[in-house]
Amino acid sequence: MISLSFFFSSIILFNLLNSVYFLIDKNNPEARNALHKFSEMLRYQLYEMGGDKIPVEKEISYLKDYVDLQKLRKDENFSITFNHSDAVKGFPIEPLLLIPFVENAFKHISHNKDETNFIRLNLDRNNGDLFFSVENSKDKVERTTEQPGGIGLNNVKRRLQLLYPGKHELKIKNDDGLYAVNLKIKI
Repeated sequence: MISLSFFFSSIILFNLLNSVYFLIDKNNPEARNALHKFSEMLRYQLYEMGGDKIPVEKEISYLKDYVDLQKLRKDENFSITFNHSDAVKGFPIEPLLLIPFVENAFKHISHNKDETNFIRLNLDRNNGDLFFSVENSKDKVERTTEQPGGIGLNNVKRRLQLLYPGKHELKIKNDDGLYAVNLKIKI
């Protein structure tokens, strides 16, 4: 049950987003569209994740919006694709289960000047299994001082163990120039 203070603070937040939306020049549809996507993502997080699971279609929409917003920060030297088959529909999934892998790909994508930097996302379903893969190019020399396998990755591994015990396989490959995640979940 949503508390009254949470409800009113959410209304205030969405009213503020609406105000900012109308302040953006109508000649800047990209900025208006980005704010609208952000608002939809926030609405999803605040209101639609009340139950244990949500329709996979809503999770896909959330991922698409996230990817679209991240694309705004990249130039033509970045190739970002998100493919999902028509078979990925009509079943529930735990909310925000896949987003940590996508965030990680954007956080650690390479910044090569002489070759295309890429992120490839794929979702498929076959014989009752959901297949999710994320690949991203990565710099050959680490750009970060963070420890490898940070808290986000550890948390999602733990969530998978708790939510899909014995019903998932997670494979992570961290090679020279490529980071790849392959997840299979028995739905």
